[in-house]
Amino acid sequence: MRLLAVLLAVLVAAGCAAIPTETSPIAVNPSAGNASEAAAPEPVKDIDPLTLVREFVNASANPEGDYAAAKAYLTDDAKKAWNTKGTPTIIDTTFNTVPTPGVTADDKNRTVLLQGRNVGRLQLEDNSFIQLIGPLDTPIGIERDAESQWRISAPPDGVYVPLGGFQQNYRRVTLFFYSPDFSVLVPDPRWVVIAPSTSIPSRVTSLLLKGPSVGMRGALATAVPNGAAQRKNTSEADDGALEVDLTKVGDITVQAGKQIVAQVVKSLAGVSSSRIRVLVEGQPIIADQLEWRPADVQTGEELATPNAGLNGMLVANGRVKQVNGDAVPGPAGSGDYQVLGAAQSLDGSRLAVVSRVAGDAVRLRVGPAQEQLAEVDLRASTMTRPTWLLSGRQGEPGTEVWTVADGANVVRVIDTDRGWTASAVNASELAELGRITELRLSRDGTRVAAVVDGRLVVAAVVRGQDSAVSLRSPRHLQPSQLGTSAMSLDWLAQDVLVVSTSLAAWPIAKVNIDGVRVERYNTSNLTVPVASVTAAPGRNVLAVDQSGLWSANDVGDVWRASTTKAEAGTQAFYPG
Repeated sequence: MRLLAVLLAVLVAAGCAAIPTETSPIAVNPSAGNASEAAAPEPVKDIDPLTLVREFVNASANPEGDYAAAKAYLTDDAKKAWNTKGTPTIIDTTFNTVPTPGVTADDKNRTVLLQGRNVGRLQLEDNSFIQLIGPLDTPIGIERDAESQWRISAPPDGVYVPLGGFQQNYRRVTLFFYSPDFSVLVPDPRWVVIAPSTSIPSRVTSLLLKGPSVGMRGALATAVPNGAAQRKNTSEADDGALEVDLTKVGDITVQAGKQIVAQVVKSLAGVSSSRIRVLVEGQPIIADQLEWRPADVQTGEELATPNAGLNGMLVANGRVKQVNGDAVPGPAGSGDYQVLGAAQSLDGSRLAVVSRVAGDAVRLRVGPAQEQLAEVDLRASTMTRPTWLLSGRQGEPGTEVWTVADGANVVRVIDTDRGWTASAVNASELAELGRITELRLSRDGTRVAAVVDGRLVVAAVVRGQDSAVSLRSPRHLQPSQLGTSAMSLDWLAQDVLVVSTSLAAWPIAKVNIDGVRVERYNTSNLTVPVASVTAAPGRNVLAVDQSGLWSANDVGDVWRASTTKAEAGTQAFYPG
């Protein structure tokens, strides 16, 4: 039996050595794995109280064996009492452990304060990351054991994970669901435990079958029938293909089968480069095709991407111009409308402009880009730069444009038989956060990004069966870095934003929609505040500061000055 135990220990150690040490972030419910408390290393002998608590918190980033590595720092009673089943709280990596005053060094019991800032939480229901703002100040009780070693006797209520440790032990995965009309696949980021890496495809499949994340329910749709499950764990077959075998799918059409395949293949493409076989009860879900790669599925990406020949536009001195400085043909470019802000439809054929009228009032005008634009019956003192919804069909112009009137009233204007008609959007959850000065629909139409009292906020676009539209689950992104400095923003990709600010250290930032990651664009040549920024898939980011128009391809690029003269107050925009 002793020999068998030794052999098993060697095999376990070899399996652990195969786990990747570096990977991109992702999350799913932490798994107990195969680790045991006995395998967790004991704390260093004679460890001091502050270091004990610090090492305990660092070890809490590893969920294997029901947090066996962290439990090594607890007393036997505390190991049984510590609640590890709740939602993990992610805290800033630069947390502190602070002694409580008035305690002598020879005491057998002490209290150490865990202090820092909350960053977010991992929502176990769907493995999504939710930003959590606020200070952290939690007492942790410790005592000396029979060998006079400090151990934690009163752990915190729940699991606290430093952000750095979270990113080392979890990996960001991107699931794909559909826009409500099933025209476009839309990313829905989650986070899963990295180890064991071989089971990540199965865990991703399981999350996909559960449906959209809580914050996007009602905004996204799925082709997967309710109740569908994995017949067996998604895994690599002997021939190297990744097999996804489903059950409880029921009767589905060929079209629904192709939609399911597209969701599965796109969702697994981020964690495996293998060919993918999608089966139902062991048989191909599509009879005439056994294996799939991302290039084989229809994603609708072209519907949410501006036409390649559209290079962007500017608003300057009351006119709409091409990005090269030439005025666009028609009254929008001639100065007739005194344009304050504008947006171009994704196919390029239509414009929406906010124009100044008598006094302090503004009006919205919409129509063919080079013709007279119809004035919408919508009265306000201010309106944000408009933003277009995709058309849903290749080659067709957009028929819905949004703006925010007077900083609070989100309005969508629809092309109807009676002309362009304004309809209110229920944006009460967003408006409660403050004054809305910028609002951009994602180019797939399922989210909005907004600047609300200087804060960067995203929300889900929920369309009801009665044509009512609501903005739900608003989330403030990167408050610790960006604060209330945001000025302008745009969608670089379906799940990535670019935002300009008034901060010298962060003139332009790239932010993932779950808020975990923020990247700083090169600060060279830019002067804050950067009042306007625009972005689109496959395009250079354009920015306007006090000195002119600048462009950059990626975060590390030095900003290049445009040959087009752009005065302060100029706005740049791509279609959408």
